[in-house]
Amino acid sequence: MIIVNINEGTKIDYTVNDKTVTFGGALSVNLAELEEDWPVHIDICSNAAGALVIGTTTGRRYVAEIDIPERQYQTTGEGEEETVTPVPLDMDTVKLTLWALE
Repeated sequence: MIIVNINEGTKIDYTVNDKTVTFGGALSVNLAELEEDWPVHIDICSNAAGALVIGTTTGRRYVAEIDIPERQYQTTGEGEEETVTPVPLDMDTVKLTLWALE
């Protein structure tokens, strides 16, 4: 995973378990389930009560951003025998941007 610290200060605690990122022990995001055939951007914010939310609609302050690259495919065989299968998400290509909590 590519980690980018956007500013100085204390960042939210997070853990990565396989393809899932958990923020502050309160919000888990399964990145493999959100992967698409186009790049996906996810905003993680805190709302007015300080709870973590996905998206900026109810979010008041950025906590993190996740950028998942477009799904990759592998082609095997030729002609009528050709098959195209999705490649599992490579977590080394996912970018996690962290914002200071203050």
